[in-house]
Amino acid sequence: MTPLLITLLIVAGIALLIVIGYLNNVVENGKLERARLKIELAERLRRCGEITETFPGQFMTPALKLLLTRLELNLNQRQLALDKYNAGIKTRIGELEGLIAQGEQMPVNNPPNPIQTEVKAKDVRFLLEALHNQVTRAAQEGFLPAPEAKHWVREVRHILVLLHIEFFNNLGQQALQNNQPGQARLAFERGVQYLRKQPEPKVYEEQLTYLEKLLARANAQVLDRMAPAEDEHNELTEGLKTDEDETWKKKVMYD
Repeated sequence: MTPLLITLLIVAGIALLIVIGYLNNVVENGKLERARLKIELAERLRRCGEITETFPGQFMTPALKLLLTRLELNLNQRQLALDKYNAGIKTRIGELEGLIAQGEQMPVNNPPNPIQTEVKAKDVRFLLEALHNQVTRAAQEGFLPAPEAKHWVREVRHILVLLHIEFFNNLGQQALQNNQPGQARLAFERGVQYLRKQPEPKVYEEQLTYLEKLLARANAQVLDRMAPAEDEHNELTEGLKTDEDETWKKKVMYD
């Protein structure tokens, strides 16, 4: 065996080892990517299900329910591509396809959940943020057409405004029932200011007028409470003035 042939065999062996190492690396990276994608899809499905199940009924429309069902179906189909023999995923896909076939006639069973505390308002806001993320991600991946995604981004913002309106209204009404007009005035005032800052205030003109009336009512109650205090102050002032007059008269008499 000539030195040249030996050299060629050594080079070929090294090249083969490099190729094997590269292929192993590709396979490992592929496995890691599949595992990462499975985890990501499972998390997105969990969030989608959380929105579907816990979103307050007063904000859940048939169109929104249909959107969430379509998003869930897309994620399940992508999961099935990674796990083709998963019977549970296949069953769920069949259920979702049946719901989507009903269109906006599908049942919406979310019960109304009044927004009466700041904690509850924050919980719903987090759900809206999760919905916004689901929509933008689906648009980036090409599942939702751009015009439809833009529509739903606007709708999420609209629901966020409705959330604030309900929160400030409930907060103020509760304060009025508890005979706390000062707290009620503060809540209604926050609601009025929030609506006035909206990019399109005319859209919420009716709600703004309603909150302004409630603000005026609460303000009137606050002023009514202050009136007796002012009367008491006037009586005290008159009493002091009378004492001063008597003292002055006595001083003049004895001088």
